[in-house]
Amino acid sequence: MTYLLLILAGPQSSLASSQGATLDWTIAETLLAIDAPVSSVAQQSDYHQWVGEPHIPKNTTDMGLRSQPNLELLAQMQPERILISPMFAGLTPRLERIAPVTSVELYTPGSDTWQEMQSITEQIGELADRAPQASQLIEQTHSLMARLRDERPGTAPLLMIQFMDARHVRVFGDNSLYNAVLDQLDLPNAWDQETNAWGFSLVGVEELARYPDATLLIVDPLPTGVEAQLAESGLWQQLPSVKDDRLLRLPPVWSFGALPSAQRFARELVAALKNAPKETLSPE
Repeated sequence: MTYLLLILAGPQSSLASSQGATLDWTIAETLLAIDAPVSSVAQQSDYHQWVGEPHIPKNTTDMGLRSQPNLELLAQMQPERILISPMFAGLTPRLERIAPVTSVELYTPGSDTWQEMQSITEQIGELADRAPQASQLIEQTHSLMARLRDERPGTAPLLMIQFMDARHVRVFGDNSLYNAVLDQLDLPNAWDQETNAWGFSLVGVEELARYPDATLLIVDPLPTGVEAQLAESGLWQQLPSVKDDRLLRLPPVWSFGALPSAQRFARELVAALKNAPKETLSPE
């Protein structure tokens, strides 16, 4: 029987050597990174915008929206088991008409994100019959972090943000992928407020003024029109980090990813730190 791995936010079951399909980008990037066969990924154009790498093969089918998959297409693939996260529990009754459903979790509250990303990699490796490749990905990630830790320059504490609109940002702290990478690189995070299970706080831009000595790290993409609005925003322009030009900007890195995104964030961050003027990294 053909197996289908349909994962919204976590792994478990048995994929063996069959093709896999996934609605979750975290699982997609991990499957691709360990060279597992992937037949379908949901919202591929948005994956390319938000995740970027690893690239999805051109012959991979698009399943539609992650929250509203093409159920007819899923049924045609005759999956043996469907895996979802608790976030998508509302889909369970419809998915159960196609195949048994197993609910699994990623970014569980109180978990060690760095260890959890490695555990997820091992689980996906077992599911996809790619255990050696999964172990290699873990080893490569440890080696990369050690090398970049030695190479990176020092910096003032970082405020890591993604814009939701011109007045609201996600700020990443405890339990986030970004913070897990900072820990591995022995770099300071300025954000000391409580975060949600995904590792961010949703706040108004004015909250950033509470950290006048921080270096502001902006992770793309910016919503349409936000860049122009910020150029006209007195609130944004008066933030200490903005006034003093202590800004770094990174290309998109999936903030809810696993080891492939952790590697990408570490590489992009260290490259930005190396290329930044000294005054960008330290308060006056």
